[in-house]
Amino acid sequence: SQPPDLIVYTDNDGDRVFDASKGDTREVLLTGFSGKNHDHSLHSVTAGPDGKWYFNSGNCGGMFTDKTGNTFRIFGPYRPKPIGPFEFPFDPDQYAGQPSDDGHVYVGGFSVRMNPDGTNAEIVGFNYRNSYEQSISSLGDVFQNDNDDPPACRVSWVMEHANFGFASNDGQRSWGADKRPGQETPVAEWRQEDPGTMPAGDVYGGGSPTGVAFYENGALGDQWSGLLLACEAGKNVVFGYLPKPDGAGWKLERFDFFTSNKEKEWAGSDFLGGKPSGELKTMFRPSDVCVGPDGAIYVADWFDARVGGHGTIDDGASGTIYRIAPKGFRSEVPKFDLSTTEGQIAALKSPAVNVRNLGFTRLKAQGEKAIPAVAVLLEDKNPYLAARAIWLLAQLGKEGATKVEGLLKSGDAETRLVAYRALRLVGDHVLEMADAMATDPSAAVRREVAVTLRDVPAAQSVPILVKLARGFDGKDRAYLEAFGLGSEGKEAEVFAAVAKELGGPALEWSDAFAWIAWRLHPAAAASDFKARALSTNLGEEHQKLMVTALAFTKSREAAGDMIALANAADFPLKDLAKWWLFNRKGNDWSAYDVEAGMKALGLYDPAKVTLSAVEMPATVKDAPELPSGAEIAKLPADATRGQAAIGVCYTCHRVGSTGVDFGPDLTTFAQQQPSEVIADAIAHPSKEISHGFEGSEIKTKEGLTITGMVLSGGDPVIIKCMGGVVQTVPRERIASLKKMDRSLMYDPANLGVTPQAVADIVAYLKTVKPEAK
Repeated sequence: SQPPDLIVYTDNDGDRVFDASKGDTREVLLTGFSGKNHDHSLHSVTAGPDGKWYFNSGNCGGMFTDKTGNTFRIFGPYRPKPIGPFEFPFDPDQYAGQPSDDGHVYVGGFSVRMNPDGTNAEIVGFNYRNSYEQSISSLGDVFQNDNDDPPACRVSWVMEHANFGFASNDGQRSWGADKRPGQETPVAEWRQEDPGTMPAGDVYGGGSPTGVAFYENGALGDQWSGLLLACEAGKNVVFGYLPKPDGAGWKLERFDFFTSNKEKEWAGSDFLGGKPSGELKTMFRPSDVCVGPDGAIYVADWFDARVGGHGTIDDGASGTIYRIAPKGFRSEVPKFDLSTTEGQIAALKSPAVNVRNLGFTRLKAQGEKAIPAVAVLLEDKNPYLAARAIWLLAQLGKEGATKVEGLLKSGDAETRLVAYRALRLVGDHVLEMADAMATDPSAAVRREVAVTLRDVPAAQSVPILVKLARGFDGKDRAYLEAFGLGSEGKEAEVFAAVAKELGGPALEWSDAFAWIAWRLHPAAAASDFKARALSTNLGEEHQKLMVTALAFTKSREAAGDMIALANAADFPLKDLAKWWLFNRKGNDWSAYDVEAGMKALGLYDPAKVTLSAVEMPATVKDAPELPSGAEIAKLPADATRGQAAIGVCYTCHRVGSTGVDFGPDLTTFAQQQPSEVIADAIAHPSKEISHGFEGSEIKTKEGLTITGMVLSGGDPVIIKCMGGVVQTVPRERIASLKKMDRSLMYDPANLGVTPQAVADIVAYLKTVKPEAK
């Protein structure tokens, strides 16, 4: 991976040293990836159990053409400048939101699956921020991590073609512009309350996620089979997961598999402001993990006090590779002859993904001759080894595919799922197979059927989708998103067909049908969404769900219905409806003259909006600078005094159940940070400004100054000010809008806070526990 190119180096003479004069070759397989010399660009390439290659890119995006001739245009609202003397190959402003040659719009970071020769590329998943690597289990499930600086890093299962929510669907807005009132950052950042967005997986907070691997067999024994490993350099740990099927998705329960920092006293990471502590336990920075051909797990550590921000501190450039294996383990790499069927089978059974890809490739080249040897693996007690055989058999001609077809009737759901996936890849009788499996007892199998139907015309797919709708329990979001993907481009036809069987009068809908309507949000359902939103019998959470469905419905009627909700006298969510009008009038509803409708009802008139000045006080002249956080943390502190002193923080911060949602939640912050970091943040607020809490200053034409955090930069600009007050500022009344070079938090001198008071506040914060949810 070397943006803008994906390069293949071939060691033709086998000496492991590239030398073109000896016949070694260098081929640019694909090109056009943006982000040259940038870390949000092209990342890892891995082999899948299907014989395909998988790779991913961060949200610098790109425009590349595969060897079949299909061009993919994938950009988003992230518009970084090159780092160093480089140029990016494309301008995201020109291409963001444009469809690719397959007819679909992709934005943000993305994953690709293709043949090893670069043909038949497909987008596996998209709308990440900056996924570092993916790992594909032998069952065909893709797992990855994804990074962002606010507390919302995640480890996820990637459903095929799914949208993972970082940017708006048109590629024009980042999550902050669409964060609804009251939404927590992880929910808003990954758009977890938006139809069409995949469940985020394990959202674990701040960090710097790096390499991932999936352990299936090897030296650690059967009890660790199915172990997902995810490196987290920011928190000095390799996370472990043993994914469990959960309806149509997977349950990911995290534990620390390998760490240097049991106390979780992290330092030197972006989510902490980047300041190193110098403690050895904070310098373990796992950058990658893999399973070796000997069956052991290997972890690469680049060893540095700093991670992120393009910064390093370890001038010695030292690092370590750790091997994890049972006590007494002796590393022995099996030797086998890849020119023989026996050697190829041994390679296919290898714990190392790329070794087994060697076996797969050579066995596939044998064709039907390899079937007897490969079929033996179907009886292996390890389901991952058996799955490798299923993928391969489906590609060994008609006889092999016939064997796999028989597995569609297996009593084991995972076997049926892998068989379906393998046969679908081959491409024979796919719709006939999808129709037969649409009533499978496994939600995971039915999910796979739904995804199959994404590009199938309505005439052929709607009857199958109606079957799938019957199988939705009203709760499984992964299943619902798969159903939505299968309905893509034909939502109106699918809704009409499903409504005939499962619908009825709007106020009598079942929960399952209401969720299906929310996911499809066709124009025909706009009035029903409005009716259900106004029904107090359904409860406020469901009313909010219907307001959201209406907001995603692209029609003039939907915009008019939202105006009506914003004008409804006793509607408890009228402010949310008004927020949606401001949000949508500049994008999805821009053609419907929303502002005129709001003005006619007195909901919004740019000329009549009342604005209030909210200015940051000037710093106290000649005020002595407070000591460092480390010095303050040494002071004897009293939590009882701190509880009294912290009152000055409540106008901007939440502490437990008290305070205002403006600055970072101090309860969460205090639980994650050592005392000296907390003290430093209070004593020197402008030293490190938390990501997502940067301030802006508006100067209006009538002479007002308004400071705060810009929630939406459209027209009007929506800005959240000190105390949590939100103001709507029409663009036509703004003289200037600029970022502030200081924190929105008051300096201690403005508040009369002494070093001792800071120490006491820190002591009190350490006693406050997060609210149970």
